[in-house]
Amino acid sequence: MSDSSVLSQIETLVLQQHLMQGKESLSEDEFLRLRRIQVEIDQCWDLLRQRRALRSVGQDPDRAQVRPAEIVAKYRP
Repeated sequence: MSDSSVLSQIETLVLQQHLMQGKESLSEDEFLRLRRIQVEIDQCWDLLRQRRALRSVGQDPDRAQVRPAEIVAKYRP
């Protein structure tokens, strides 16, 4: 996955997030989906940062991997 693919995925997820947040109320399923979207956004940003870090030290950015939600969720904004 290229940097542009990751950024495109982030844009898609953020659009979905905004649409859901714009609703007056959410069902339980919609709320759970919103939480999953938020985690996926965090995972994508983490993947993009990994790719950039690897590239900056002369390594292959394709070695970057999506980290589990449990790890990414512990990051501070």
